[in-house]
Amino acid sequence: MGPKSLSADRPGLEDQFWALEADTAAYSGRVRQARDFSRRAMDSVQRTGKKEAATTYVAVSSLQEGLFGNFGEARRRAVVAMTGTPNRDSQYLAALALAFSGDRERAQALATDLDRRFPEDTIVRFNYLPTLRATLAVSRGKASEAIDSLSAAAQYELGQSTATAYDWTALHPAFVRGEAYLAARHGREAAVEFQKILDHRGIVLNSAIGALAHVGIARAYVLQRDTVKAKAAYNDFLSLWKDADHDLPVLRQAKAEYAKLK
Repeated sequence: MGPKSLSADRPGLEDQFWALEADTAAYSGRVRQARDFSRRAMDSVQRTGKKEAATTYVAVSSLQEGLFGNFGEARRRAVVAMTGTPNRDSQYLAALALAFSGDRERAQALATDLDRRFPEDTIVRFNYLPTLRATLAVSRGKASEAIDSLSAAAQYELGQSTATAYDWTALHPAFVRGEAYLAARHGREAAVEFQKILDHRGIVLNSAIGALAHVGIARAYVLQRDTVKAKAAYNDFLSLWKDADHDLPVLRQAKAEYAKLK
């Protein structure tokens, strides 16, 4: 049963069903399908006039593209999101997509604006801004600075935005902290962060970081020279992405890393 039939008797909810389908497709590495579902979600909100929702759908997809290594598409979608009707959460997601995609200037500008506009907002101050600053620091090769930036998020990183039912923001700080530890070649510490994500499936749900945590922890085990656990983690990811789009950069890289362990 598809989103249309599920929501036929619930006017105004069809877009949310399509958006959830998009997130689930992306979680399995089926990005082309995720793009189609996202387009359907945005087509639906165009009919209902929910402009902020449309912006959030684009921002979510931009982050997924950035996490999977499709940097050009991530930047394009992030720019589209910011020319729509951005709210607090969509601005954060677009900024994070830009940060992962190497557009540090625009990501920093959006982070600065969030800081200015939401000086007392808990999720902005203790989740969004530390995550953005840390991602930018990692991109500049400053892993220790990234780890320090994320200390403010430690007590809050299991929390997520409640502004929407389809936008998972919890544990982004743990994911970026894990990436920072990998960059610093601290395998044991990185494994702890990615394990947090794998241990909290009920919070992470179908967020892209739930799938990519398998790759992160595999790399952490490689740094620890634990080949057995590294192979198992890569296998978990490759099994999850068995039907994924074959040309995704993160998938190609994971396959190459796994092949070196055989």
